[in-house]
Amino acid sequence: MHVRDAMSTLVLTLGPEHTLRQAATMMADRGIGSAVILDPDAEGVGIMTERDLLKAIGAGLDPDTERIGAHLTWDVVYASPRWTLEEAALAMARGGFRHLVVLDEDEVLGVISVRDIMRVWAREKAMETT
Repeated sequence: MHVRDAMSTLVLTLGPEHTLRQAATMMADRGIGSAVILDPDAEGVGIMTERDLLKAIGAGLDPDTERIGAHLTWDVVYASPRWTLEEAALAMARGGFRHLVVLDEDEVLGVISVRDIMRVWAREKAMETT
């Protein structure tokens, strides 16, 4: 199975000027652990994760005024939709993160998370035992 078969294609996309609270609220409302950040003034695509939000708020920053642009990850490891789930899991394990932005050329196609991979593998395992 490949990344394109397991990734989430409904991606929350934010700009760097959103506040920490706005990002947290939108992520919580959608039940997701990351948002893709697009900044027309920056190169590439960034990602804001639950961990980024926790670090910023844990440091005592005001979630109503602090902008996410200062707290997101720009040094992103991207997944190809053609990667196997094993390749995606290995990249996550090596990097110590739980989300990969899925790109094809420069186009964001989706996000794949550890949860997405676990869901597929658990379903496959259940099918093997029945």
